[in-house]
Amino acid sequence: MKTFLAHGGLRLAALRTTNSAATTQIRRVGSCKHYLGQQSQHHYQAARSSQTQSPVARSHRNLAPLVPRAFPRYISSSPSPSQSTVVSPTDLTYTPPSKGVIASLPKSWIPYAELIRLDKPTGTYYLYFPCLFSTLMAAPFALPIASPLEVASISGLFFVGALVMRGAGCTINDLWDRNLDPHVARTKLRPIARKAITPQKAIIFTGGQLLVGLGVLLQFPYQCLFYGIPSLLFVAAYPLAKRVTNYPQAVLGLTFSWGAMMGFPALGVDLLSNPDAMMTAAALYSSCVAWTVLYDMIYAHMDIKYDAAAGIKSIALKHEKHTKAILSGLAAVQVGLLGAAGVAAGLGPIYFVGTCGSAIVTLGTMIWRVQLKSVENCWWWFRNGCWITGGGITLGLVGEYLANFFGWYDSAAPITSAAHAEGSVVS
Repeated sequence: MKTFLAHGGLRLAALRTTNSAATTQIRRVGSCKHYLGQQSQHHYQAARSSQTQSPVARSHRNLAPLVPRAFPRYISSSPSPSQSTVVSPTDLTYTPPSKGVIASLPKSWIPYAELIRLDKPTGTYYLYFPCLFSTLMAAPFALPIASPLEVASISGLFFVGALVMRGAGCTINDLWDRNLDPHVARTKLRPIARKAITPQKAIIFTGGQLLVGLGVLLQFPYQCLFYGIPSLLFVAAYPLAKRVTNYPQAVLGLTFSWGAMMGFPALGVDLLSNPDAMMTAAALYSSCVAWTVLYDMIYAHMDIKYDAAAGIKSIALKHEKHTKAILSGLAAVQVGLLGAAGVAAGLGPIYFVGTCGSAIVTLGTMIWRVQLKSVENCWWWFRNGCWITGGGITLGLVGEYLANFFGWYDSAAPITSAAHAEGSVVS
């Protein structure tokens, strides 16, 4: 009897325990449903609220960079085939440079040198080449024709300006991306991202760079101020363009090509009163815009797998399946506009063979041989294409300038004709 009662008590206790657990589970389910109901109501009200907002308010809200809490993949910090490997930013640690220009600087200067990409000068060269093109193309327009020493000194000032303003642009870009860079391995070790430089110090540093840039600009004729200052709008707008349009390369082109107009006022040629010079500068500027979009589209292919996850837009991501066709079209536009600039300036055969011919050969070779699926190959063509194409265009312009300066063409050479002498020149 006692055994029976004991077994009955155990069964009753087990039944009570089961009922208690079931009751607890029901309460949990009920609480969960209540929570989900609240969340659904919250999201519904938020959606309704966004619909009733004005278009301006909604667009302003959407402009804010959305930073995911975590990314499924990360890319390595160096442009090599290993970028396809999954790398966690937490596995990366900063190591001060042990060689190169930056390594010789004082320790406190190194983060600022890295911020302006002093160890990665390719961007500076791309910014400088349009300035050099316009200086060489504007030299024969000057009256008298600009001397080699004057051309060299103006070109040197432009290089200093390109170095300073490219650094300012990098600083502004990193300030925009300071909440995004720490989540991506490629950019995690940038000075602002790793907190080696605070945003406040970066802003002050940017102001200092802009003041230095202004100092360089003041070394040119004062008319250059009116041509140079508006470019700052594009410098500030490019980081935003990566968030709101699939064609940020076009904005970058408008920014990096600005120097294609600066050589003319720098040598005292008034674009507003000289129609030939104006058409030449406009064609050259447009040609450089096409070139910028072309080489930056190749550069964008290095990150194409990860741009979507990071919320970065690009023409490479938008037209991934038709990249080479677009590159070919851009090359045709670039060469055509170079030819138009030569016609407007009345340049001779050295220019068309040397500058336009080299552009056709180098751009065609690059588009044919670049392997868009290879990060290493894209980086090689981006870095070396700067000198291959830019150098070829420059050599043609140098040859044309020397032909005009030393009178290698006959006395009827178009660039030195009376028609160009009628153009107004700024004293």
